[in-house]
Amino acid sequence: MKRVTTRMAITLAGSAYLASLPLAAAEPNQDAAILEEITVKGDWLGPPTKDNVRTYPGGRSVVTDTELQQAGARTLEDALRLVPGVRAQDETGTGILPNIGVRGLDPRRSSRTLVLVDGIPIALAPYGQTGLSLFPLTMQTVESVDVARGGAAVRYGPNNVGGVINFVSKPIPEKFSAILREALTISTDTGNVLTDSYLRAGGFVNDRLGLQFQANTVLGDSSRAHSDTEVENLALDAHWFVTDNAFIKAGLQYYNTDTELPGSLSPQAYEQDRFQSQRPYDKFQGDTVRGHLVYNQNFDFFGSPVEFNWMNFAHTSDREFTVGCLLNAAATSCSLDPSKTSNGVQTSPRTFTVFGTEPRLTVGAKTGWLDHKFTLGGRYVSEDVEQGVDRRRLSTGNVTNAQDFRFGTDAFALYASDTLSVWNERLSVTPGLRAEWIEQSSDNRLKNTVVDSHSNELLPGVDIGFHLWPDKVFLFGNVHKSLQPVQFTQITLEGDTGVEKAWNYEAGLRVSPVPELDATFSYFRFDFDNQIVGVVENGSTKFRNLGQAEHQGYETELDWRPSFLAGLDLKAGYTYVDTQQMNDLFSGTSQVAFKDNEVPFSSHHQLTLQGNYRLDTINFNVNGSYLSSAFTDAANTELESAIGDKGKIPGYWLWNAQITKDFRLDKANMRVGLAGNNLFNQDYYFRGVDTSLGRMPGPGRSVMLSVQMDI
Repeated sequence: MKRVTTRMAITLAGSAYLASLPLAAAEPNQDAAILEEITVKGDWLGPPTKDNVRTYPGGRSVVTDTELQQAGARTLEDALRLVPGVRAQDETGTGILPNIGVRGLDPRRSSRTLVLVDGIPIALAPYGQTGLSLFPLTMQTVESVDVARGGAAVRYGPNNVGGVINFVSKPIPEKFSAILREALTISTDTGNVLTDSYLRAGGFVNDRLGLQFQANTVLGDSSRAHSDTEVENLALDAHWFVTDNAFIKAGLQYYNTDTELPGSLSPQAYEQDRFQSQRPYDKFQGDTVRGHLVYNQNFDFFGSPVEFNWMNFAHTSDREFTVGCLLNAAATSCSLDPSKTSNGVQTSPRTFTVFGTEPRLTVGAKTGWLDHKFTLGGRYVSEDVEQGVDRRRLSTGNVTNAQDFRFGTDAFALYASDTLSVWNERLSVTPGLRAEWIEQSSDNRLKNTVVDSHSNELLPGVDIGFHLWPDKVFLFGNVHKSLQPVQFTQITLEGDTGVEKAWNYEAGLRVSPVPELDATFSYFRFDFDNQIVGVVENGSTKFRNLGQAEHQGYETELDWRPSFLAGLDLKAGYTYVDTQQMNDLFSGTSQVAFKDNEVPFSSHHQLTLQGNYRLDTINFNVNGSYLSSAFTDAANTELESAIGDKGKIPGYWLWNAQITKDFRLDKANMRVGLAGNNLFNQDYYFRGVDTSLGRMPGPGRSVMLSVQMDI
C-alpha cells in the first residue's frame, strides 16, 4: 500500500510514532510524490529519543520503556533513581507520594522541580502550590521518563531550577492491541502484599482516529504497618488526524487514592522496629479529574514550514491529609511529636480548580547561510484554591477551625526564542526571553483579611550547541534565569514569603569515540537570590528565607555496550554537589549564624550503576544507587534530636535486580519477571515530610513477581 503525499512531508516533534501512521487515503499502483521533508520542532524537548538527547544543549537523560521494564522498578521513585543527579525518596513505600530533588535541591514534596506529564504540569496549582501533595500518576501508564536538568526555563516557566521531568504516557498504538499486567510485591520482613494491576486497550479504528483506555489499580500494604493503600487511575485518550497536516489530541483522567500513612518514627522507636508505625490516625485521601485538549497544525507559509500548537488543560482536585497530634487546651497548637500519644486529629482539606491555555507558533526559515527556528508562545493559568485546617479532640469530638483560606492566581506569560544555526546546523545558538505577570490573592476568612500581590519578572536565557566533531563530540552550554512564585503554604504557615529567583549555569560535552560508548561530562551552578526552605521550629514547620545560596558541581554519565559480548549494556552516573548558604538567617530580632553552612538535603555524592544483559529471550538486570550523607536543617545540626526531626542523615546504597523471560503463548506475547528490591535489606531513612516529623524509614527488602500479556 502506497501513500499519496502532497507538497511536502512534515515530521512533527512530540509525537514519535506519527511517522508510521497512514495519514492520507491509499491509492493502489500510484507512486508517492514526496518533494521534500521538513522538520519543525515546536516542542523544545521534542521526543525522548537517543538522537534528541545527544544534541540537547544541556544535561538530559531518558529512561525508556524497555529500561523501566528491565530494571524491575516498582514505583516512579525506583525509575528516577536510575537518572544521575536525581534524589527520589519513597515516603509511603507504595509510590503514591514521590519526593524528588535534582542536583542537591530539597526533594520534599518535589517542590523545586517542574514535573510534567506529556508536557502538562502535574502540580495541583502550577504557580501557587508547586509542591506535589497529590501525585496523580501511576507507574504502569508511563512509557518513558525524560529528565532535562538544565536549559528549560524560557519555555516551561516557573519552578524549574532543578530542570524539567516529563513523564511520557503510553501512546496509542497504530493497530488495536491490549495489555494485561499483574504484579505482586511481597515484603520479606513483614509478609505484607501489594498488588499492581494494569489494563490497556486501544488502537486506531481507522486511518484518522485512535482511541485508548487505561486502568491501573494499586492495592495492599507496603513493608510497614498502617500502610493499607487503594489507588485507582483511569485514563481515556483520543488522537484524531483532522487533515493530513493537523491533529487533535485529547485526554480525560480520573485518579483516586485512599491510603493509610505509616509516618515517621522517633529514633528510639526506629531502633526497636523500623517497620512499625507510631501514627495510628494518619491517612491521605485525594482525587482529581483532569483533562487536556491539544490542537496541532502544520502548514507552509511562503516556502517556510510553520507549526501552530495550542495546548489546553484543566483539572478539579481534592486532597486531605489527616494526622494525629497532641492538642493544647485551646486547640490553638497541635504538636506532631511522634513519641507523644495523640489526643486530637488534624485534617487539612484542599480543593483546587485550575485552567490553563498555551498557544505556540514556530516558524522555520533560511536566510543565506543562516537557519532560523523562531518560536513565539504565551500561557494563561487560573488557579482557585480552598485551603483549611480543622482540629478534632478525640475525647469530646469538638472541632476547631484553625485555618480557612481562599487563594487565587492569574498568571500570564509570553516567551520567544530564535534558534540560529550555521554550518549545516553544526553550531546552534538559541537566545530567548520569558516574561511572567503573576497576580495572587490571599483571603484569610477567619481574620477577614485580603492581601493582593503582584510579581513581574523577565527570565532571559541562552542555549548553545556545537557539533565539534559530528556524531563524535557535541559541546553544550546554557544560562537561564528561573523563579518560583510565593507559595500558598508559606502564607498559611506565617513564615517568610517572597518570589524565589535563581540563575542557572551549565556547560558540558557529549562524546561517542566509538559506536559502543556514549559519555557526558557537565558542570552546573545555581545562584539563588533568596532561597526559601522549610525549617522546624518548636515542633512545627516554618518557611525561612536563607537569602543567597549557591549550588555547584559536576556530573558524568557513561553508557558502554561492549562489542565482544552482544546483549550487554553497562551504565554509570556520578554527580558531585557542593552547596553553600551565603547569608546569616534572621529569625525575628535575632541573627543565626548560617553563613557558609550547607543547604539542607544536599548530598555531596550520588552514584548510579546499572548492568543489563540479554540472552535470547531472557534478560538479566542489576542496578544500584548511592547517596552520601546530608544535613537536614539550615543550622547543619550534626546530632539527632530526640524526636528525629533534625540531625545528619547517613548515606546508603540501594540495590535492585530482575530477571525476565519473554515467550509466546498461542496468539499472545507473554513476559514474566522476578525482581528483588533493596536486595540487601538496607536500613536507611530520611526526614519526615510536612506534618510527619522524625525518621522516615525507607522500604525494606521485597520480592516482586510480574506477569504481562500482550494481545
